[in-house]
Amino acid sequence: MSQSISELRKRIHRGETTHEHIVLDVFEKTASPAAKHVFTALYPDAALAAARAADRLQAAGVPIPLLAGLPVSVKDLFDIAGEPTLAGGIVYRDATSPVTDAVAVSQLRQHGAAIVGKTNMTEFAFSGVGINPHYGTPVNPADTTINRIPGGSSSGAAVSVALGLAVAGLGSDTGGSIRIPAALCGLVGFKSTQARVSRVGAFELSRTLDTACAMTRSVADCLTVDAALAGSPLDVRRRDLKGVRLAVPRAIMFDGVEAAVASAFDRALETLSRGGAIVTTIAFNELAEIPRLNAPGGFSAVEAFAIHRQKLAGRRQDFDARVAQRLETGSSVSAADYIAMHNARKGWISRAESILEPFDALLCPTVPLLAPEIDRLVSNDEEFFKANGLLLRNPFAINYLDGCAFSIPCHQAGELPVGLMLSSTNGDDARLAAVALAAEAALIDARATA
Repeated sequence: MSQSISELRKRIHRGETTHEHIVLDVFEKTASPAAKHVFTALYPDAALAAARAADRLQAAGVPIPLLAGLPVSVKDLFDIAGEPTLAGGIVYRDATSPVTDAVAVSQLRQHGAAIVGKTNMTEFAFSGVGINPHYGTPVNPADTTINRIPGGSSSGAAVSVALGLAVAGLGSDTGGSIRIPAALCGLVGFKSTQARVSRVGAFELSRTLDTACAMTRSVADCLTVDAALAGSPLDVRRRDLKGVRLAVPRAIMFDGVEAAVASAFDRALETLSRGGAIVTTIAFNELAEIPRLNAPGGFSAVEAFAIHRQKLAGRRQDFDARVAQRLETGSSVSAADYIAMHNARKGWISRAESILEPFDALLCPTVPLLAPEIDRLVSNDEEFFKANGLLLRNPFAINYLDGCAFSIPCHQAGELPVGLMLSSTNGDDARLAAVALAAEAALIDARATA
């Protein structure tokens, strides 16, 4: 199963397959070597019940919900009633199990999704790489010769979609945790405005920055899943590229960019320009201020340390050592510093929104790297932290902005995946979605004729 939601719906309508057959096929494939380390739990009985219910509705000619009977995966930081929420770690195995699903999971169930399992992730969502020492690291399916990172923190979510084990992977995005793995695995990731989807029942990394959202195979599929998660669809008014105003920042976002990423981005820019988009290069030096304004510690480290400090004090050896190291950077930040960080961010957002107001989207590579090799980052702390910083840099800027963003593939067939990030300000999700749909269509056409 590697089709989009709309393609699967057409096949089911034509009688070529059924929801039950699709879900059965998924569980057969979860035993394959490629799926190793993708899931931390599987729910075959519940998923098949949802698929069969959708088939009954289909046979009766009854309109079916948005995701009825289609396989969806859920990141291991969302509550599933009756089991502890481990969030990629082992220190909370003895925690009290939630009695209700996370709101996002409940929304998926209300729209008929066949939830196939919980997916692996970076421990406590605190890395953009996707490595997990407790449950193993899912291998990026984009390269069959070299074991490359999937990106994180929503690592298993990305690989589940890339392998066709789910039409969508529910995840979270605090500094790029949806968009980074989407970019490295050749998928589409949509980080909505934070307030759009409830985070109740999701294990926190940073309450200031966390967003519940998903990745899929297309922009349209992301919008379908977003409508289910949010409880209502965005009012997306489709448009073509003619007259779309795109801003490309000079500051920061292209520092350290690899040649293959730069080449793919330049081709994408040419494609969008040929389609009628108006591309303007802007300085946007405010982006370079973020590391200073987000210091000391950063929101993620400060807020996550507050969550984990007791476990760290008594069971540090049970944490991923690199995650523990990053958590502890938040230990010495005072309340005054924390309040100052919020005040600085508020002022920065106001200035950044003024700069971006004339444009329909900000455009840059989602990440400046191709997916690095897993072994190189597992064995070398310096390489790991260097890659992690580069992977997080571009997408984190949009979380800091409290904005919205899509990552869409912009590489050619036969190349390793490269993501193109289109971003905008708080609440501009619908307009940005229209731009992303148009950009995706142009890039698909260009890929087909290359």
